[in-house]
Amino acid sequence: MTKYDINKVRNIALVGHGDSGKTSLVEAMLYDSGMINRLGNIGQGNTTTDYDPREIKKGITINSSLAYLNWKDLLINIIDTPGYLDFITDTQSSLRIIDNAIVVICGVSGVEVQTEKVWDFANKYKLPRVIFINKMERERADFYRIKDMINKVFGSSVISVQLPIGQEENFKGIVDLIKMKAIIYKKSGEGKPIFEEQEISPDIKEQAESYRKELIEAVVEFDDELLMKYLNGETLTNEEINSCLKQRIKERKIIPILCGSATMNLGIELLIDFIAEYLPSPLDMPPIAAKNIKTSSEEMIKNSLDSPFSAFVFKTVADPYVGNLTYFRVYSGKLNEDSNVYNSSKGEDSKVGKIYKMQGKNQQFISEICAGDIAAVAKLKNTTTGDTLCAKDYPVLFEKIVYPEPIMSLAIYPKTKGDEDKLSIAISRIIDEDPTVKVYRDENTGETIMTGMGESHLEVIIDTMESKFGVEVEKSTPKVGYKETIRKKVQVEGKYKKQSGGRGQYGHCWLELEPKGRGEGFEFADKIVGGVIPRQYRSAVEKGVIEAMEKGVLAGYPTVDMKAAVYDGSYHPVDSSEMAFKVAGSMAFKKGAAQANPILLEPIMDIEVIVPKEYMGDIIGDLNSKRGKIMGMEESSTEKQVIKAKIPQAEIFKYAIDLRSITQGRGTFTVKFSHYEEVPANIVQEIIAKAKKEEEDKK
Repeated sequence: MTKYDINKVRNIALVGHGDSGKTSLVEAMLYDSGMINRLGNIGQGNTTTDYDPREIKKGITINSSLAYLNWKDLLINIIDTPGYLDFITDTQSSLRIIDNAIVVICGVSGVEVQTEKVWDFANKYKLPRVIFINKMERERADFYRIKDMINKVFGSSVISVQLPIGQEENFKGIVDLIKMKAIIYKKSGEGKPIFEEQEISPDIKEQAESYRKELIEAVVEFDDELLMKYLNGETLTNEEINSCLKQRIKERKIIPILCGSATMNLGIELLIDFIAEYLPSPLDMPPIAAKNIKTSSEEMIKNSLDSPFSAFVFKTVADPYVGNLTYFRVYSGKLNEDSNVYNSSKGEDSKVGKIYKMQGKNQQFISEICAGDIAAVAKLKNTTTGDTLCAKDYPVLFEKIVYPEPIMSLAIYPKTKGDEDKLSIAISRIIDEDPTVKVYRDENTGETIMTGMGESHLEVIIDTMESKFGVEVEKSTPKVGYKETIRKKVQVEGKYKKQSGGRGQYGHCWLELEPKGRGEGFEFADKIVGGVIPRQYRSAVEKGVIEAMEKGVLAGYPTVDMKAAVYDGSYHPVDSSEMAFKVAGSMAFKKGAAQANPILLEPIMDIEVIVPKEYMGDIIGDLNSKRGKIMGMEESSTEKQVIKAKIPQAEIFKYAIDLRSITQGRGTFTVKFSHYEEVPANIVQEIIAKAKKEEEDKK
């Protein structure tokens, strides 16, 4: 575009299951539009949007990546999104800020688990969408089988606007059902496709006419005037079909299916043409809700150049050398380089330096960014994913993205002593970049716990710490926060007496230990009558008991839910001291706890598992095998069931892996702490032995 026109912008995200060919499709689109001069290859690790070393190594998309192309007189912003479950929240962030989704489906495997998940995201954000059936050249690719699968899963609103000519290795062209023409592809010497528009051959003409009829009936269904014209047998013009189809796509009443092959670069230009002609611009999209901070009222922000500046930060990338790179979508107004912007989420002003259009990792400087466009800036102070940027004299706040709770945990610590500060810095930068990562210190075990969306997600985070921030990390399954308690009332003596030439040490007390109810904590009582123990030494006894309770007598876990009362004892006017009575209190507790029938307690968690109904039996059986207690079931939808249970924490550190295996990735779960419960006798000795071994290994 020579001059920016919001109506000439298209914002799309390519979404779908992993390995459906999204990155290759972006590559072909950039190549055909002349934005790059050679087609990159995932196997060779040289694509535009999969540039991260971790992506190249694994051969999958881990991070959403931004690209753009100029097509005729249009600017098309493209986000290439992850398709694997562990990284799907990055896809959700991208769908939050774009206007249209291109759902890429493999012509062999069809609708898969993540296809359904990204479809749900697109429904949540009310996005118009197009389905592109990719990999039509592959062995066992079958357009009609995949279309039936799509209709079965996503409904009858999904309508073909194209049909393939040939299949598998003989895939050679596409039927345009709107123009009713055949486009036959050939390769030029440079590898760029050339094609000829021909009449549809007789052998597929009848089939094409049948699918065109289905398309026209879907288009006119929502337009009374065209419907009457069609029912009266009048021929509809292509202009009438185009206009009505464009409106129905915008309203999400029709979802068109196109097809092609990204790696063969076949059907790609037709896809770009379709995006340009039929998908809505930012100007066509409804206003977005925001809170006016001055009035505390809701406002509807129009995608307009004539309004005060507002934008939403949907991604930040941490870099140890150049600082954060902040990606944002502008909803209204414009932002110039070297200007000030107000972060209404943090209540802070920030200085904007250079503004960039991103082509993968490559930065193209632009002097301003306008409503409807997507760009990035570097080193924007204290700005993280989900923040709102706006004009200070017109402060608004967009709703933040709500991410699912992390489902898998690891204990982490630096491999090298002295790297604690480096680890802390790395954690801080990673949390800024990825809001689904949470890190906290478990007070029960003393471990640093990192939680994420799955095993692969956590592996990538740890790899990032090492490769990007230079801190090597050890990882392990988190320890269970066991506790100990007592089950009977005892009276016990603690006596500390030490003589070493000069002044000795003397502390003597009698304690009564008794159990309390679960969750009631610790209580200390002073039942001394008279002055058998001076007042200043009684508090020392309490300190000794509390200190000794930190390492219980069974397996060294903290002791809880107990009352200790000091009721008798003696002292020496010269040799007694606070330290001596503290030791005596500790000795009394250890002796008494061992006599008071001590037991181990384990944390019990509330878990809610949401699964398709066909997996209910397997899930209940698996939870029972993990010592879970089913508490109830209820429907979450016509297809899914919620199973509520209580389950020991020790059994669910890797539940995310088990659930994905059982449900092929279709199940989700949430978990939170419920209470502590006695560990079954058959497991206690195993826990005690493990704790003793860990203690010996430390020595």
